Amino acid sequence: MSRAALLFLAATLSVSAAKPRLHPLSAEMVDYINKMNTTWKAARNFPNVDYSYVQKLCGTMLKGPKLPIMVQYAGDVKLPKDFDSRVQWPDCPTLKEIRDQGSCGSCWAFGAAEAISDRVCIHSNSKVSVEISAEDLLTCCDGCGMGCNGGYPSAAWDFWTQDGLVSGGLYNSHIGCRPYTIAPCEHHVNGTRPPCSGEGGDTPKCVLKCEAGYSPSYTMDKHFGKTSYSVLSDEEQIQSEIFKNGPVEGAFTVYEDFVLYKSGVYQHVSGSMLGGHAIKILGWGEEDGVPYWLCANSWNVDWGHDGFFKILRGSNHCGIESEIVAGIPK
Repeated sequence: MSRAALLFLAATLSVSAAKPRLHPLSAEMVDYINKMNTTWKAARNFPNVDYSYVQKLCGTMLKGPKLPIMVQYAGDVKLPKDFDSRVQWPDCPTLKEIRDQGSCGSCWAFGAAEAISDRVCIHSNSKVSVEISAEDLLTCCDGCGMGCNGGYPSAAWDFWTQDGLVSGGLYNSHIGCRPYTIAPCEHHVNGTRPPCSGEGGDTPKCVLKCEAGYSPSYTMDKHFGKTSYSVLSDEEQIQSEIFKNGPVEGAFTVYEDFVLYKSGVYQHVSGSMLGGHAIKILGWGEEDGVPYWLCANSWNVDWGHDGFFKILRGSNHCGIESEIVAGIPK
């Protein structure tokens, strides 16, 4: 073997030794991330789940169909250094809500339903407070993808403008026309929910009627969007959109270390790619000089920082700025 080949092999081995292949979700990976001393801290969010369950959660198909691009003229707005929609619009309760998608790759529907719920309230000057049904979107939008096996956020927003969406709260809440029917599962060992596995079952059926005892009728309960659009992959454009109109839906590539996020500003440190994931982006700021987007996840409040997380802003980290979609309610 030539000297150059030997040097290349030595360099390759030293790199692989520096970045060990750690079991995802393990205490070893948590320790490894925390010893790296980056901008965030890891913890075992899911100590008692199958790896297949975590893979199933990432149900967003990236680089899908695009909506028309809406350009915000940022010149008329002086954007603040930090912004939190929960503080800006305190009378809209859905802004503070964290949902649970259960063992179903429905994040694409959740990110949309959550941001749409917020915008209905914001654009009605807090007069209309409604939980838009992730169930209705997940089960009835044929053009959105494959239900629990993944979908496109852009198609979800388009469906809202074309077909409308009814109301519907969390699992077993009996709030709204069509509450979510997939049970949350137990992320921790000794809890009351069923264990989490990737065998989430089939997508529930599209039922064009409200649950018993709810009125008005399914058709009368529909909420529609006036427009739906993409936002340019530009930090100031995304900030202007959130500042003027409320939270947006974003999608990004999830790596194994993201699952272990607990606090700080997430950036990819270790682990393989899991898939695409959609979330709600509701603000921005800086932590110890590190710029971040403030996001709401749909993995229950026992994940991350009470269900919320921060991710590096301004460098399209993991693609977070490249697939922003939004819309305006009717």
